[in-house]
Amino acid sequence: MLLFMTGLLLGLSSQVRAQNLTSAHISTISERLAQGAVHSWEYGTRAEALLELNTPTYSVVSFNAVPPPRSIPSNITSALGEVFTIAHNIIVARSLSNIIGPQPLIADTSAGDPASIGVAVLLANWTGQGALDGLDYAGAARDQLDYLFQNVSKTSDGAISHIVDQLQLWSDSVYMVPPFLAYYGVLTRNQTILSEAYTQIRLYRKYLQDVTAGNLWKHIQLGQTGNDDGYWSTGNAWAAAGMIRVLGTIQRSPYANSLKSQQNDLANWADEIHRAMYSHINSNGLFYNYADNDTTFYDASSTALLASTVYRLSLLGNIHTHIPLAERARKALLASVGTIVSVTTSSTTPAPSTTSTALPTMGTNMPGLLHFTPEGWLTPVVNPYSYGEQGSDSPEGQAFILELQAAWRDWAADGAQGTNSAREARPHVLMIGAIVVLRLMIVIG
Repeated sequence: MLLFMTGLLLGLSSQVRAQNLTSAHISTISERLAQGAVHSWEYGTRAEALLELNTPTYSVVSFNAVPPPRSIPSNITSALGEVFTIAHNIIVARSLSNIIGPQPLIADTSAGDPASIGVAVLLANWTGQGALDGLDYAGAARDQLDYLFQNVSKTSDGAISHIVDQLQLWSDSVYMVPPFLAYYGVLTRNQTILSEAYTQIRLYRKYLQDVTAGNLWKHIQLGQTGNDDGYWSTGNAWAAAGMIRVLGTIQRSPYANSLKSQQNDLANWADEIHRAMYSHINSNGLFYNYADNDTTFYDASSTALLASTVYRLSLLGNIHTHIPLAERARKALLASVGTIVSVTTSSTTPAPSTTSTALPTMGTNMPGLLHFTPEGWLTPVVNPYSYGEQGSDSPEGQAFILELQAAWRDWAADGAQGTNSAREARPHVLMIGAIVVLRLMIVIG
């Protein structure tokens, strides 16, 4: 019996370790992200992931005030420096164009994606980086704002196009534009711009949400070419994550009391996407690339980002409904090779698909982790440059895993609110019980 209990303790300990990323894992994932991020939205998404993971004091989804401190604590100077380097390099490259007036932070066929870098640029300006390197961060952020409002086409009711050459709305844009508008509004004390962040999300929801599909969001609407009526999983996750960031920005700002109804809407809309998406989670803990389409491939990228928003909604909105399923998704993504993952459901959650496809065995540099290649890339993932195809690596997927790690860490530190299954999410309780039994056996024996 003593040998059995000792084995149980070792097994439980191994299980707990396998459900979390080590510092070495995080370092490798971050290195691949830095190596792969070369497009506008990748720079912005990388900056956001670094803020959430390494400098939560300066993240809008933490419990800290917005605006953040102007004076940077010495213990995070280096970590925050990575974000400032992104902003610095973007502004230096922008300055070489010699263009004056409204313009995106980086030239792109997308009107919305360059705005994703805006939070890093605004933060660099707020903390006085311009005085150190002589760059005009404030002017660059203002030009980006003016470009969105003055140069980019809009629907008749004001939804800003995600594309330059035609009026078209993409679910991706909710992560790119509204968080920038919200942060700009708070840092410049302009409630009108802050409120516009909420308005853009409301309008995008109006055009992209499909009530006939259980409130899943369509990927691309309007425009003359390139529409996508499918329910792209990453697009739904982009939208939920953008809502969460705007919610956090408002909630921790001086305008929180005057924008309570907007906060309620944002929390409910994020939960709405969770309800729609998690009814389609698969038995292996992952979503298909298109949530309701089992002919598409499994996608760890969207699975990671959406799960991160569940933890954030628990913290910011006190909504815990999908915590058990987010925990299952997280554990699936961080599973060891050979682990069998199954999804359990509550009485209020529709049963997931049971279709399953074997996944490859991976791992040397990321020892024993099922969903990472030997080089440390998350897998399987959608090709970030061709959303209907499976890719070999995804910089945004790397950022999403870091955001998931940060969200789970903050949620766990806050008491793991919403956990309703000791078996699923409280292995430490089982560990304590086993220790007590072992001690009793030792005393008795």
